[in-house]
Amino acid sequence: MKIHVKKGDLAESATEAAVVAHFEGEPGLDGAAARLDKMSGGFIGDVIGQGDFTGRLYQILVIYSRGSVPAKRMVAVGLGKRSDLTLERLRGAFSKAAQHIRSLNIGEFATSLDLGSVALSIDRIAEAVVEGVRLGLYRFTPFKTAEREQIREIANFTILDTENGALKIIKAAVKTAGIIADAVSFARDIVSAPANEMTPADLANEARQIARREKIKCRVLDEREMRGLGMNALLGVAGGSNEPPQMIVLEYRGGEKAGPVIALVGKGLTFDSGGISIKPSEKMDLMKDDMAGGAAVIAAVQAASQLALPVNLVGLIPAAENLPSGKAYKPGDILKSFSGQTIEIVTTDAEGRLILADALTYACRYKPAAIIDLATLTGACVVALGDNVIGMMGTDEKLKGEIREAADLTGERVWELPLWEEYHELIKGEAADYRNSGGKAGGAITAAAFLSKFTGGYPWVHLDIAGPAWLMKEKPYIPKGASGVGVRLLVQFLRNWNRDRKGA
Repeated sequence: MKIHVKKGDLAESATEAAVVAHFEGEPGLDGAAARLDKMSGGFIGDVIGQGDFTGRLYQILVIYSRGSVPAKRMVAVGLGKRSDLTLERLRGAFSKAAQHIRSLNIGEFATSLDLGSVALSIDRIAEAVVEGVRLGLYRFTPFKTAEREQIREIANFTILDTENGALKIIKAAVKTAGIIADAVSFARDIVSAPANEMTPADLANEARQIARREKIKCRVLDEREMRGLGMNALLGVAGGSNEPPQMIVLEYRGGEKAGPVIALVGKGLTFDSGGISIKPSEKMDLMKDDMAGGAAVIAAVQAASQLALPVNLVGLIPAAENLPSGKAYKPGDILKSFSGQTIEIVTTDAEGRLILADALTYACRYKPAAIIDLATLTGACVVALGDNVIGMMGTDEKLKGEIREAADLTGERVWELPLWEEYHELIKGEAADYRNSGGKAGGAITAAAFLSKFTGGYPWVHLDIAGPAWLMKEKPYIPKGASGVGVRLLVQFLRNWNRDRKGA
């Protein structure tokens, strides 16, 4: 879909559908909606007056104009109460409007961002609207062959404004939102891909292709190099598979040459059977999503490069499959990690923290100003927080605060869990330094406690995305399936990085 920003009045635009917004509980229309209604002879206002359209959140109204305005259809979308307006509601509302228009087999539509008196800036509104439309229209269809000609798509979306100053701001915001939406869609694509089409080598190739297109350096450590370094935790997990592991290293240098480095680490289990401690067969097919953290990191580095963010980044994605075989690691085994610390294997289904341990240790080579890891790490986090919230734990209050702020802006919500010393006691080993599982109690927290042992004392935050990475029920601009969670959160955090450190 192409997005156009043009000078003009929506009420005078010849479009298949003119989309406007209305706030719940208000008898009159405001902004662009008021102008469109006046020119049409009050069609929208009449429906509101009869109570058929109240403006409740995500409510959709379609009116055929019959020549009263140049637009063939007038589409009104409810934003809920004006006092409750947020960027997240804007994303959802315009997503719902775009989805409804697509269901009518309409190929293009237009809107105005003039919502009347609201507390949000025009650039924020533009970003939210474009993100909502782009991400709401996303579908994963590359493997669909039957009735493919019936897949409907919207080709063009136009944003109109009458002021030159606003147009300049909107164009910049649309460009930014498009880059971010592309990154999220990329992450959704590779998480949705079946494990036979997205092996560790395939994931590494995706990273290489991005690096070739962008100002990014990509290096992939193979099994021989990892063995030479002593990455035995990662190699142990990968031992049961015929697919060789890959340690993907992406570097983007957008900041000062000697400036601080931010390390992003993403779990890249392209398929997780549980290994010898095999998972139940029910829903095992969804374990292709166990590389969602790695996908988010690759996508965030891509977006940072395309946005030319003034930061220095390293993205680290340990990629492997966890399968049972005669060569697989076993409960009771002891692995010596890249850090030199030893790990006693309690269960082979606690493999994500093992591959992350070696990747986190590798991140310490960069003496990072911050380490953030993302992982579909524990079912315990889903039990604690459900499917809509990211579990956050870490060692640095400032870093956690910055992630909270980014979460509020993007709608990718986080909730902090404690990382107290009592939890660390649960992962102490008997025959080795640590155990790779502290048991069911506080499972998300003990997993984070384990990871903390490999962060070298650098500022670190762990984000457990096990709940929101794959949704069983769609949300307004997130489809059922892969959500691409973490991409927008990371990008917003990176956009704020230098601002948050001025004068520090």
